[in-house]
Amino acid sequence: MLINGKVLVVGGRNSSTIFDNVEIYDPLTGIWPMTGSMNIARYGHTASVLTNGKVLVAGGIGNFSILDSAELYDPL
Repeated sequence: MLINGKVLVVGGRNSSTIFDNVEIYDPLTGIWPMTGSMNIARYGHTASVLTNGKVLVAGGIGNFSILDSAELYDPL
């Protein structure tokens, strides 16, 4: 959960696709607007909210390989 009470959803996969989507869910409105894309599609990663409000997305799996990269997302 972000510091503003919204929920950031990044990446993921289904049976055939790895996603690079970035969406923010607003529980007050029930809306899921897309806010952009990650540089690398990934799933199985971690997403940590930092003290400055930014989110560090690290590791995971992308295109059938383990990723050793990270991305920084600013939801503000």
